[in-house]
Amino acid sequence: MEKQVFSVILAAGEGTRMKSNRPKVLHQVCGYPIIEYVVRVASEVSDDLPVVVVGHKAEEVKQYLGDRVRYAYQPQQLGTGHAVMMAKPAFEDKEGYVVVLAGDAPLIRSCTLQQMVQHAVAGRYGAVVLSAFVDDPTGYGRIVRNENGDLERIVEHRDATGEQQKIREINSSIYCFDIQLLFSSLEKLNNSNSQGEYYLTDVIEIMKRQGIKVGVLMAQDADEVLGINTRAQLAEVDRKMRLRINRSHMEKGVTIIDPEHTYIGLDVVIGCDTVVYPGNVIEGSTVIGEDCVIYPNNRIVNSVIGNGVKIQASVILDSRIGDLTTVGPYAYLRPGSVIGSGVRIGDFVEIKNSTIGDGTKISHLTYVGDAEVGKEVNLGCGVVFVNYDGFKKHRTVVEDRAFIGCNVNLVAPVKVGREAYIAAGSTITEDVPDKALAIARERQINKQGWVERRRQKFQGMQSHE
Repeated sequence: MEKQVFSVILAAGEGTRMKSNRPKVLHQVCGYPIIEYVVRVASEVSDDLPVVVVGHKAEEVKQYLGDRVRYAYQPQQLGTGHAVMMAKPAFEDKEGYVVVLAGDAPLIRSCTLQQMVQHAVAGRYGAVVLSAFVDDPTGYGRIVRNENGDLERIVEHRDATGEQQKIREINSSIYCFDIQLLFSSLEKLNNSNSQGEYYLTDVIEIMKRQGIKVGVLMAQDADEVLGINTRAQLAEVDRKMRLRINRSHMEKGVTIIDPEHTYIGLDVVIGCDTVVYPGNVIEGSTVIGEDCVIYPNNRIVNSVIGNGVKIQASVILDSRIGDLTTVGPYAYLRPGSVIGSGVRIGDFVEIKNSTIGDGTKISHLTYVGDAEVGKEVNLGCGVVFVNYDGFKKHRTVVEDRAFIGCNVNLVAPVKVGREAYIAAGSTITEDVPDKALAIARERQINKQGWVERRRQKFQGMQSHE
């Protein structure tokens, strides 16, 4: 019978070295909280919802994670062993294996956790310790193996002899335990140490004394076990995650000009032959099609971009863009914008909660809010959709192939008919019929000689002073 697998994530610590009012596990790596990555990989290997041990600012962590996990509460942070003790009620009468993870180590991969479980099953180990080979093991517990390659003991750095300090295989603090053996060993755990804490590493020693075999699995990539305790470590892990994500896109046929300076979120999807320049921040559930060019310095969040789109130095939030459309530079697509195919959204154009039809041109310095703009419409420079009366928003409809001249105000609610023209400088407050020309401005009057008469009048006033 196949063994069941469960998981525990330790996320109760205060993280004082972060020097933050926010729980450490809620600090972000590549657009998501640290713990998001750990919960995802734990969920991939678990047969039940992961158990997250919370403590410091528990409500904030629970508010973020919601019902995707189960919770155990550690009222006082008395060590890693104590934290796992708090999770015991979630595993009453359970059999199988439990993977214990650090909530501040987001680079761990689910395939590595699966290998740990397989190693435990194949070797009939009571526990498996995940290790890593590092260039500088200072501060880490060293893995000492026996003649069979299994774990002999874990030696903390401060207790290591000169010879043991040369060992570069370190304890990652990620484990796989037989559930029943774990909790029976935890009952024997004590806090007879200088910190007065219960250490999970002592459980390994208890198992060894009972003759239980403990195995070791070395992570293929030492980066997987990196924990985060400081802002500097946060930045370094963010960099490594960013490069991992970017490498994944490049392997799928995306050109990323400078991976070090391109910021792509974990859930972003990008089609092949798209080119992404440096300085881009692409976040959330964004999907970008094939053959696009994402020029430098865009921010794109939760948006769907079609094929063959070109975007320059713009902000696009919760919007959709059709094929072969160009956006920017310096355009702002606010939430609810749906842009058709072959559209031109030019410089300093702002679109909000509006639908723009195929082939429409909005070239520069225009605001479109709460509108339905048809196909092949031309909006001149400086057009403003006046959508707010001070109390509520109103919608504007501009139908296919209408031509809106420069510096026009469309005061909503108003409708501009098919192929209608609106003269430059007009303020439109009434509907415009199909194929009509609307002019809403004062007739021009030229007063000949006015400048000279004004000058003479001014000079005469000065002479009487």
